[in-house]
This record gives sequence, structure tokens and C-alpha cells, in this order.
Amino acid sequence: MARTSRRKFIAGTALLAGAAVVRPASAAGMDGGAAPSEAPASPAAAIGPTTIAEAEKLAEVQYTAAERSEAASSWDVNMGALLRDRRAYHPAASVVPGSLWDPRIPGAPRGPSRTQTKFTRSSVPLPTSDVDIAYAPVTALSEWVRTRKISSLRLTELYLERLQRFGPKLECVITLTPELAREQARRADAEIAQGKWRGPLHGIPWGVKDLLDTAGIRTTWGAEPFKDRVPDKDGTVVERLHAAGAVLLAKLSLGALALNDIWFGGETRNPWLLAEGASGSSAGSGAATAAGLVGFAIGSETGGSIVSPSSRCGVTGLRPTFGRVPRTGAMTLCWSLDKLGAMARSVEDTMMVLAAITGPDGKDLGCVPSHLDFDAAKPVEKLRVGYVPAWLEKPANDWDKQSLPVDKAVVDAVKKAGMTPLAVDVPALPYFALYTILNAEAAASFEELTLSHKVDELKMQVFDAWPNLFRQARFLTAVDYVQADRLRRQAAAAMNLLLSQVDVLLVPFLRDETLIGTNCTGHPSLTLRAGFIEVDRIRSDWLPPPGQQWPMLPAKHRVPQGVTLVGRLFDEGTLARAGMALERVLAVAAERPPGF
Repeated sequence: MARTSRRKFIAGTALLAGAAVVRPASAAGMDGGAAPSEAPASPAAAIGPTTIAEAEKLAEVQYTAAERSEAASSWDVNMGALLRDRRAYHPAASVVPGSLWDPRIPGAPRGPSRTQTKFTRSSVPLPTSDVDIAYAPVTALSEWVRTRKISSLRLTELYLERLQRFGPKLECVITLTPELAREQARRADAEIAQGKWRGPLHGIPWGVKDLLDTAGIRTTWGAEPFKDRVPDKDGTVVERLHAAGAVLLAKLSLGALALNDIWFGGETRNPWLLAEGASGSSAGSGAATAAGLVGFAIGSETGGSIVSPSSRCGVTGLRPTFGRVPRTGAMTLCWSLDKLGAMARSVEDTMMVLAAITGPDGKDLGCVPSHLDFDAAKPVEKLRVGYVPAWLEKPANDWDKQSLPVDKAVVDAVKKAGMTPLAVDVPALPYFALYTILNAEAAASFEELTLSHKVDELKMQVFDAWPNLFRQARFLTAVDYVQADRLRRQAAAAMNLLLSQVDVLLVPFLRDETLIGTNCTGHPSLTLRAGFIEVDRIRSDWLPPPGQQWPMLPAKHRVPQGVTLVGRLFDEGTLARAGMALERVLAVAAERPPGF
């Protein structure tokens, strides 16, 4: 997950926080008290009107003296008893909540009615330079491997060498898998030589964000408490890419427990500007893909973790519809928000990956049957692309000011591509309040880590990092969560209505209304490089220390800038066709970061 509008988020934390309970330290297993599984000896003795009055400050409510007295005197037999029973229950990680998010609205379009994919057969000749080969899109790599112009083993060795040379510089690799990669590459070459081509990913080297399980290979979640964790099974997406014949090169870095870009081994760097982080949390996937260290990568998103590093590192990131790709074997941050998707060097590449990993596995209860209809050659002239004119005139923050020329140029590119730009309004809703869902679910997922104080082992202990946020989130109430979930349903209906007027929605990549909103509603998004901007200050997912700013650069630095397209539920095919049309007109995807 990447934090956006971070000052607003931190400022809003107190607004979103409310305390239904304030327990003695011994009950919570915190502040030197008992372990989480132990019940307090006498909670009622500690709960009086003063306790309720103090809790009101967190909940941002105000009771009368009589109401406080009544609440305190009956606390132990009402809410206290419930809490003690609940706190004595410690579910296994495999137990999912009983309430599952289904983004589909009754009566709204359900996506394509059939599954059909037609990809491009590249006619680009094989370059003589290894660097040119390394930066080629999967569309080209696939055809070279299929026609045996290059072997999968040679391609694998080429990428392994680049990972070993540049991985430490970018701090983007947690675990290399050279033995497995060579074994898979040799198998791919043998099968292709026998005419047993498995599809467009056969023999293509890739990397995976280190929150997806790999059998017998460390899966660390980027976090100190789990850095020696070795699962015994592959996650479903890993299984499916193995079955597609892809070649796994490396487990790539992520911000600890899927937040931002700092992990136990360092901070993943942006290949275009090494002074700053790659953004997160799919930081390693973004950096490695941008620097030509892998053919493609798998990332994940809960609140911006594909969108943000894709834009900063200048790659293409596809965040699929919630419920399309199974998350079995992936670290759970938020059951109703987590999504897995591809990060690559072209739009069509991400669709090739999606075709290999889509569909229920019978294990992830949030994954539903769906169809994938994509034809790379289908015309786009009838597509309607919505945009919000006000967003092109009034930026949300200082960073957005720099990207305004790029955003405006993309609207012009829509016309040049033959599509029709249409001015629309995004419904005015308190989208920021939806972070209640994210914080509550994340705190629940890592409750034991928090109450046992093992979360204190994480490198980042600043106020906008997980340790503090997990602790604060315990003061969100169940009422807050339910009301935020009702807001989510309202937002989903509003977004479906908007997308009945247009085929896709074009937005600056980090607008809260769409980044937070569509992550919670489950709509798919596609982020692609749209141009370049010049920055004079280091950018970061993290807030600087109070009263300070991140350092100025000695000179302005040219870096890529992305835009995001949002599509209808389960209609990634239309989303990708619009993205490919923009990719052709903008013609900025091929430029490489200097020094790699």
C-alpha cells in the first residue's frame, strides 16, 4: 500500500478514530501488562465515569454526566464481557471474515459475457545488444522465445546478471532464485523445441513481490519478524505462472507489511532518481521492471501500491477488479481490499499476465467467476474517455501542479487516438473516510503482532508507519467500520453510474477521489507513463519530520510521470485497449532510466 495525501491522512486519523473501549493496560497486553490471551483480573474496578469521559475524546462524542455514570457502572456486564470473550479468541491466519466484499451492484453491467484474448504477434527483430533485449516488452520477448531466436536460458542468464549487478544499487531484491530459474528455463527451451508452447509467458523471466508464497523459498513480507519465514506451498498466482511456463528470477522488495518502500534491508530506489525511494509498496516490482531486471513483475495493491510505484518508476501497472485474481498464498493486509496485478513495460504485457492468473481457485472466497475479453487489434474510435476538467485546472496539492501539463497532454492524446473525451463529475463523497476500512482490517490482520510488541521490530517507527497506525486503529469503533462500509456501497453505486456514461475514466494518478474510492469499490485501474516532469526536491511516501521538508536536489531532475485510467468492473479489456491507444500516441514508454 502507498499512502497518498499523507498530510491529510495523518491529520484525519484523529477524526476517524473513536474509542468504544479503554481497557486497563493489563487487559490489553500492552504497556508492560499481560499477554493478549490473558483476561484482566478486575476490569470493572478500573472503569469509572472519568474513564468514559476520557474515551469520549478519542471517539469525538460527548455524553452527559448521567450517561457516563450509567455506561461505567454497566460496562463490565455489557461491552467488557464481550471484549474479554473476543480477546480470548485468536483466529488462525487462514480464517477470513464472514462478510465478503462484492463490488457488483444489482442491475449494473457484469463485465464481458465471454472469455477471449487476442494478443499481438510482435515482428520486432532480435536486437544485438543484451541491454536492448532486457528492456524489450513481453510482447517481443515472447515471440523471440517462441520462434527460438533467443533461448529462455540465455534470457534468464541475461536478467540474472542484471539483477546481481543492479539489484544492490536499487535495493529491490530480497531473494534471488537462480537455481529454480535455470531449471525452469531449460524446461521451457526443451518444451518449445518439441513444439509444446504453453502461451505468451512461456520461458519469460519474471519477479514477484515478496508477499506471495513460494514453496521452499523465503517469503518475508519485507518485515523483520518474518525475514526467515519459508512457506511450504506456492501461492495460487505463483502456481499459475509456473504452469504458464514463466521463469521465476527473484522475490522483490516491498515496504514492510505492504506500506511504502522501506523494508528490513533498506529503501528501494527509483531507477530514475536514486536519491528517492521507488514508492510503494510494490517498490521492488516497479524498480526492477523499470531498470530492465525482469521481463515483468507481480505487485499488489490495497490503497495505491501498484499505482504509485508504477507512476514514479515509469512502468505500466494493472490493478485488476477486486475478485478477479485469487490471493491464496499472499500476505493478507485487508481481506476486502487486497488485489494482485501485473507491472510491466507495456500495456499489452499486463494483459498477457492477467490472462494467466485470472479466475477463482476455490480457496479465496473473495474471488468470483469472471470473463476476460481482450482483442489488441480492436479499434478504439467509439470509446468514450471521461475526465474532470476541474482537476486539470486546480491541482489537489503541490506535487500535482508539476504534472498538470502531462495530464492536459493526455486529454489531447485521447482525441488524437480517435477516442472521445467527455467532461464528467465524480460524485462528491467523503472518500477519505473509507480509510476507516483499511485501517480496521489491517489492524485486525496484524493484531497479535501488535499486542505482542513484535511490531516494534519494524525499522520504521515513525508516526505514519504501521506500528503507530495499528495501535491507533484499535480505537476505531465497529460503528465507524459499518458506516464506512455503507459509504463504500454508496461510492460503488456512484462509480458504476458514472461509468455507464463513459467507457473509462482518465484521472491524475493519485487523486483521492479515485485512488481511495476505486480501491474500496473494487474497480480496475491501469497506470501508464504519460510523459516527464522535472523535480527539484526528493519525493517520498513518508512525511518528513515535523517542521521540515525533504531535501532539495542540486539541480532539477527529469523523471517519468503517469496517469491512471479507471474501468468498469471486470472490463479490463476495454481499459487496456484505451491504454494501448494512449501509449501509441504519447510515445514515451520506450525511454530508459540512465545508468541502467
